[in-house]
Amino acid sequence: MTYVVTEACIKCKYTDCVEVCPVDCFYEGDNMLVINPNECIDCGVCEPECPAEAILPDTEDGLEKWLELNADYSEKWPNITTKKEPPADADDHKDEDGKFDKFFSAEPGAGD
Repeated sequence: MTYVVTEACIKCKYTDCVEVCPVDCFYEGDNMLVINPNECIDCGVCEPECPAEAILPDTEDGLEKWLELNADYSEKWPNITTKKEPPADADDHKDEDGKFDKFFSAEPGAGD
């Protein structure tokens, strides 16, 4: 089992989860974070820290797409280990549906 970041993170990119991760397995894209499933130790401390409830265990149904996306982009995007301010409009997008099709960006974030 591993944890994955899902669509709810897109355009929110709260980084509260990064701060508590004991193995630094988060990677930063332009408008979301992902978890490297090969580095995640399944401790679960990140899940309750996410204000957007975007982090879920991969054992939940229907997360195959997100596991693949997390694995793929964690190899391309820079590591992030410190909390940053969320985007100014993060709260506006927090409960929005269909964010992947509308907003997903494959561009990397800044990282640490």
